[in-house]
Amino acid sequence: MHIISLTVPYPVDYGGVFDLFYKLPALHALGIKIHLHCFDYGRGKQPELEKYCLSVDYYSRNKGFEMFFDRLPYIVMSRKNETLLSNLLQDDHPILMEGIHCTALFADARFNNRKKFVRLHNVEYKYYDSLYENANKLFKKIYYLRESRLLKSFEALVADHATGLFTVTPHDKAVYQAEFNSTTAEYLPLFLPPTWQPQGIPGRGSYCLYHGDLGVEMNEEAAIWLLKKVFSKIPMPLVIAGKNPSQRLQKISDQNQQTCIVGNPSEEIMQDMIAKAHINILPSFSNTGIKIKLLNALFNGRHCIVTPPTVEGTGLEALCHITHNAEAMIARIEGLYEQPYSTSEMAGRAHILTQLFGNEANAQKLAAHIWG
Repeated sequence: MHIISLTVPYPVDYGGVFDLFYKLPALHALGIKIHLHCFDYGRGKQPELEKYCLSVDYYSRNKGFEMFFDRLPYIVMSRKNETLLSNLLQDDHPILMEGIHCTALFADARFNNRKKFVRLHNVEYKYYDSLYENANKLFKKIYYLRESRLLKSFEALVADHATGLFTVTPHDKAVYQAEFNSTTAEYLPLFLPPTWQPQGIPGRGSYCLYHGDLGVEMNEEAAIWLLKKVFSKIPMPLVIAGKNPSQRLQKISDQNQQTCIVGNPSEEIMQDMIAKAHINILPSFSNTGIKIKLLNALFNGRHCIVTPPTVEGTGLEALCHITHNAEAMIARIEGLYEQPYSTSEMAGRAHILTQLFGNEANAQKLAAHIWG
């Protein structure tokens, strides 16, 4: 089979590549021969991928300004590559596209009769609409709004012509069925590191933790919301950890003596902070896809407090403490901070997580849909 990846899926150094990479060894273990096609815009060639793939090809992403004037969404048009399309036309193997980003061939009549499958990481038009709502700069707002509108019509095209669609949450499946009349959308849980086993440490930690890529506007806004609306009013310590914290975030954090920011921690340090925190707190204002940081907290941490958009429609609602506003979150933090994480809570969480997330079982489901 062919797999088209929106980026080079190794090293596994941020949440967006977890599903892209861990799918490969799981499929390889079933004896499936993979021709991998990657768009490389800075990550470089990775020999590790050759362990699981029959071939690995790399393509440049087109980033010219003229891409903005095409009828295709920018994330799609910038990955339209004639060399890639020519390579795909050399045989009739099924094609799995990782994200709407990689679906330019749906607008190419040469692929009308191919078996075409798409792994949907989000309902992309909704995701870009949320970026529009949270953007602070005018140019970004214009870009996100335009992209959202183009994506909505293009996602409808993909839903109508795909052989199969695989969503990361039941919620996204329902959206594709309701809004795009999809008859092929199926929920397929994320592929995760095999080393992740439900292993929260019973007992108490000594701080609350928010983690994420702090260079992403929505994550920064969530962290600032926590600082201003929640932790400015309670004495519990908060650690904010993640990539590329801004000076703005650091300045706001400095106003609270109970808060510290850990910028660009190593993977080992991040996992240690998640495990040792008493409460992982993950507010979100966008209900799209599924957050790897939520799964990381549930697999490897103790108590987890979220807002509805973080967890609704994921099937993981029962494992989280859901709060609808700052006041409710404050009350829940105060209630949980002295409450040890129990072995019974860990066992209940493990039961649900191991039922949903198993790379071998989910690879078998994927293969069954592709080859029938």
